[in-house]
Amino acid sequence: MSVTVSSSPHVHMANDSTKQIMRDVAIALTPAALWGVYQFGFRALVVLLVSIVSSVLTEYLLDRKDGKKSLKENSIGDGSALVTGLLLGMNMSSQVPFVIAILANIFAIVVVKWIFGGLGSNWMNPALGGRVFVFFSFTAAMSRYVAPRSLASLMPDTIGGATPLAFVKTSIAGGVSGLSASGVMDAAGYPVTHFAQSVSTALHISPYAVDAFFGNIGGCIGEGSAFLLLLVAIYLLHKKIISWHTPVAYLGSFAILTWVFAGLRGGLGLFQGEILTQLFDGGLFLGALFMATDMVTSPITHKGQILFGIGCGFFTFLFRYFGSLAESVSLSIIMMNMVVPTIDRYIVPVKFGTVKKAKKERA
Repeated sequence: MSVTVSSSPHVHMANDSTKQIMRDVAIALTPAALWGVYQFGFRALVVLLVSIVSSVLTEYLLDRKDGKKSLKENSIGDGSALVTGLLLGMNMSSQVPFVIAILANIFAIVVVKWIFGGLGSNWMNPALGGRVFVFFSFTAAMSRYVAPRSLASLMPDTIGGATPLAFVKTSIAGGVSGLSASGVMDAAGYPVTHFAQSVSTALHISPYAVDAFFGNIGGCIGEGSAFLLLLVAIYLLHKKIISWHTPVAYLGSFAILTWVFAGLRGGLGLFQGEILTQLFDGGLFLGALFMATDMVTSPITHKGQILFGIGCGFFTFLFRYFGSLAESVSLSIIMMNMVVPTIDRYIVPVKFGTVKKAKKERA
């Protein structure tokens, strides 16, 4: 009897196929993507479509090169290229030149995925690899942003071109001290929505945290609404496509480190860091829920996933507060992707049927 052994990912639950898993991930990403289109306009939709088409087309051409001519043989049918293109588009500004979006997807599929053997053999998430490649190759073009629709009428041009994270980092580097992130934005007149002001008054939290949670901030197309990302992550948890271990460890370790040490960056001292604004802002939720949980490039065991998440949280905090970049989620996850084989080697479950040796009785 012949036995076929395929590469990872191996799914040992229910009857889920790669195609079904990718379909569910794409469905889960859609609400946040549509919110980004609403906030940043028609060009955001075009960026998403260009990204998806270039990813799928690159995968198709590579399949043709390998002699896979029919759709049944072609790997575009598993949906992984579509998810890569969608994630890459969501990780870009609506103002990014289309050629950069195309180059990012070509790099993601050809270099990160296919050179290492295709789906299941890549050591880092293709979307992360593609984004980091174009970010460091075209930093200026990748850093152009526009104000979201909800704040466009309230936001001056000098503020509208920067994300809140970049604005705070630049202000502190320029000499502003003794203020939290919200304090910096408040002092500069950074606008907030009326809804955020109302919630802030009722709950006694920063209005900037409220706007960041619901997606009324500038930034990349799909990272804005932590609320929508969290909502659809519950769907993926219910479908058992992701587990809670990596996201909770990632977000929790980042929150603790921010509370304890972030105040030092602004001259406030220990245990003065502002958690919510930094937690909901930027691409932290998108990275923690949809990229750090990639089953191919994350640890196998739950203990390993927790360690992996803590490492991601540590590097994100370190780079965001003490590095030169305002955002560092992609780099942090990639750095931890490199140690996943080591984590899987040393954190292994006890073999079924193995009996732990009893401790020797003391004489």
